[in-house]
Amino acid sequence: MSPWFPSSPCTTARCVDVPMRAAGPLRRALRALAAVLVVLAGVPVARLTWGTARRRVAALWSRALLRALGVRVEVRQGFAFFAGAAGPASSGAPGPDAPEPEARLVVANHISWLDPLVVTATMPCRLVAKREVGSWPVVRGLAGGAGALPIARDSLHGLPGAVAGIADVLRSGESVAAFPEGTTWCGRGSGTFRPAVFQAALDAGVRVTPVALAYRESSGPRTTAPAYVGDDTLVASLLRVIAVRRLVVEVTVLPPVTASSRRELADLAEAAVASATGRLPALRPALVASA
Repeated sequence: MSPWFPSSPCTTARCVDVPMRAAGPLRRALRALAAVLVVLAGVPVARLTWGTARRRVAALWSRALLRALGVRVEVRQGFAFFAGAAGPASSGAPGPDAPEPEARLVVANHISWLDPLVVTATMPCRLVAKREVGSWPVVRGLAGGAGALPIARDSLHGLPGAVAGIADVLRSGESVAAFPEGTTWCGRGSGTFRPAVFQAALDAGVRVTPVALAYRESSGPRTTAPAYVGDDTLVASLLRVIAVRRLVVEVTVLPPVTASSRRELADLAEAAVASATGRLPALRPALVASA
């Protein structure tokens, strides 16, 4: 693995939990069937919408797929980022009549293939997605219809152009969501936020909103069952997700962070997310100066 590209030490054998309370065979089968139907229904709809309608359809489709998989979303507002405290939780996203927020760069930690669905379901935005998604059957149509912004994670040469494209979308008034760790972690640990995508926020003059994601079993402890790490396959991860009797994802929306450089923005956003998940990173100079 090149030292220029992110990697995670997480593996399914070492990191992924077995559900404390498992769903029965019938519930698993119904969830799988419902998920297939939602995915198939989403492809033609995604291709027929654009602009604001496209974002709203993507949000509705993401919520439907999460519900089909048995995943409940709880959204809460975070307080001061070093404390990581959170306000009361709600069980979903803003309603369809909620006003459109100003454009912003949303950055979150990355645990599972569910994460893009969760972010899309809770806030109107376009996702930064790895370019390989464009070669996946069915998913390719959904990603394209939802306005996903492709980025080649293994190409430093194409990075400036990708960042410029993200900045253009932000300038147009649309929000963009990215996972700056560059790879998935199981949730017990976290990776370093790479600074490149934060340059787009600086260039476009928009705010950066950190979002912390964490999974748990109903009212029980946090779980790594939804993690998509190491040599895991999508099918194996999907089967684990639908096997959890009651899976909840906590979405903590934290206060915006500001800084004059992309590295400082990345450090502050990383600290905000880590504090909300209870995993504080080492304090780098940018954090010490702002504390």
